[in-house]
Amino acid sequence: MKLMRFLRDRRGSIAPVIAGAAIPIVAVIGAAVDYGRANSLRASMQSALDSTALAMTKNATAASPEQFTVDATAYFNAILKRPEAQGLRVTAHYASTPSPTIVVNATANIKTMFLNAPGIGIPRIDVAATATTSWSNARLRVALALDNTGSMADNGKMAALKTATHNLLNQLQAAASKPEDVYVSIIPFSKDVNAGVPHTTSWVDFTEWDKKNGKQNNGVWVPKSHDNWNGCVMDRDQNYDVNNTAPTAGNNSSKFPAEQYSNCPVALLPLTFDWTALHTRVNEMYPAGNTNQTIGLQWAWQSLTQTDPLNAPAKDPNYEYKDIIILLTDGLNTENRWSQTSSSVDKRTQKVCDNVRSAGITLYTVLVTAGNATLLKGCATDTTKYFALTTADQLITAFNAIGGQLTKLHLSK
Repeated sequence: MKLMRFLRDRRGSIAPVIAGAAIPIVAVIGAAVDYGRANSLRASMQSALDSTALAMTKNATAASPEQFTVDATAYFNAILKRPEAQGLRVTAHYASTPSPTIVVNATANIKTMFLNAPGIGIPRIDVAATATTSWSNARLRVALALDNTGSMADNGKMAALKTATHNLLNQLQAAASKPEDVYVSIIPFSKDVNAGVPHTTSWVDFTEWDKKNGKQNNGVWVPKSHDNWNGCVMDRDQNYDVNNTAPTAGNNSSKFPAEQYSNCPVALLPLTFDWTALHTRVNEMYPAGNTNQTIGLQWAWQSLTQTDPLNAPAKDPNYEYKDIIILLTDGLNTENRWSQTSSSVDKRTQKVCDNVRSAGITLYTVLVTAGNATLLKGCATDTTKYFALTTADQLITAFNAIGGQLTKLHLSK
């Protein structure tokens, strides 16, 4: 009332004019402050909603509509740290057609600090945000060709590799709304690969093994029982060594030659969504032996192939499949079946790289601290799929980045 009498007073003073001008100025400044606070809250809500929508893809098909909103609300509230948000309400909806889509909405209001003044009378500002995640029916099949050679024992590289791989597996598991959405294989390699199969397997060739594992008996060489084989196989005959051609009966060149390699790595694990088994195999890895990137990459490719030796699961025609190989190594090629000259082994690696890319497989390469950067960079599908690391701990960051790319690859339309 005093303010109004002051404004109506026409006696020779410029104060009422100044006061009259001050009200819109205060209103403008106050509006800027209050709406700035509201926009800041909206940005925080949007970021939290984006994360919520992505996280909810995991159980989109499993939860009831009511539980879906309850879960989305809990996830959103755990992220949003804005106590000034009043009347917060979250809704979430999942639709499976025409493509899987999640829509998460959030509304709230924020009390004003200036706009609630007399003459303006705006006590609160409503804030709303929405996030939509739509993804294709793409499924991932990821083969990890992991260097388990002796040099991985240096500078904490093996420990970092295990941590990074565990993190990557967790990311991939979280991206799967159905178990079959993501399969992973693990191919530890050194000079050889441990096939992890019985000695009676038809696609293993024991010709060379028999020549080297046995004893003389009255002048006659007697091979040991194949029960003594440790599971390791070396490169197939060229050019089978750089292809995923299925082994066939009567063609020993197409089979995988057994070798009693003293630095045989832990057995490979074919494609599976048994996440416990995958984590266990990572924990079992140990560093030993020389480096043959060719055989690691070739067996990773085999693991994605629906024929012997590893017989990848059949693909459902109702889904699109994206095949991925991640090749990690920490040094130069040092030995394969035929040579201990790096340049010679590199030529075989280059050939299998070319063949993998030609097959439409997305190929990531990760070089840790040392190695043939030209070979590994050229091996990758493109430069965004090549990672050159200078320290072991960068492995964790690199694998997290790859996991993020793979998650987007799975979700993107």
